[in-house]
Amino acid sequence: MVGPGRALSLRRNPPAAYPSPGMTASAITNAMTIDVEDYFQVSAMAPYIRRNEWDTRECRVERNVERILMLLGRHGTRATFFTLGWVARRYPQLVRGIVAQGHELASHGYGHQRASDLGREDFTEDIVRAKKLLEDIGGVAVQGYRAPSFSIGKGNLWAFDCLQATGHRYSSSLYPIQHDHYGMPDAPRFAHAVGEGLVEIPITTLRLGGRNWPSSGGGYFRLLPYALSRWMIGRVNAVDRQSAIFYFHPWEIDPAQPRVAGIDLKTRFRHHVNIDRMERRLDPLLRDFRWGRMDEIFLGSPDPIRSRLAARGVPVLSAP
Repeated sequence: MVGPGRALSLRRNPPAAYPSPGMTASAITNAMTIDVEDYFQVSAMAPYIRRNEWDTRECRVERNVERILMLLGRHGTRATFFTLGWVARRYPQLVRGIVAQGHELASHGYGHQRASDLGREDFTEDIVRAKKLLEDIGGVAVQGYRAPSFSIGKGNLWAFDCLQATGHRYSSSLYPIQHDHYGMPDAPRFAHAVGEGLVEIPITTLRLGGRNWPSSGGGYFRLLPYALSRWMIGRVNAVDRQSAIFYFHPWEIDPAQPRVAGIDLKTRFRHHVNIDRMERRLDPLLRDFRWGRMDEIFLGSPDPIRSRLAARGVPVLSAP
């Protein structure tokens, strides 16, 4: 095992993943990902909506995912859907529809509990429950996992051991930025091995002025002008020669969603800013870049990251 200090020792020179060095920016395929959860399940809403109230809330995730599937279909884009087990249990046909249209089905855990709030046993129970349910409904192997709110970090790198032991092949749970709810700014920015047969594929950041800047979706994509987001993704492709990982949520294309009473101004702003423009911004994004599924980009050949690391003599990162 490699301790957290050594695990971060490669951050200044992270191992190369995809694409290959000879690729041009226009030839790079980026990963389009959707975190399938409803508006009332967002971590920032937890102080205002108790978990035992979820069943009483108006669910809008089904109709919103259907709109996303139509949008992706118009552009001929295949994506990865990190899906909550809670959602899958209530809307099994939604899960089957994702798979039927050629998208990757991946796990977002069962009940949107932050990995950093769970111990090893409870975390393992959550990811096993979600993986089994998704596989039973979707009829496909679930290889990928994304922690709710990117909640794997320095304090719980052991989570990678749990993911490896439960048959996952990759995680997309680190966000190498500084944020009040999540983030591990000194983590490697691009795909890297975190265990035997397990790859971590962080959310994409732009390195500029000695720090990492968020450049890959969510509220930042809604807040910033589209031209700036396009420039940042293009720069990652052209300068870093890496695939970008873009993410968003079904509730982000739903300006008609119910307003949650009593939330603080910062949470209200982050949740609702430019939400009425999100769907219109996704259209040019899907036109301006090449997009694909996480598994096809990063697992296109047997353990591609590990093979590249081994060829360069780079040690495998692991949890303590």
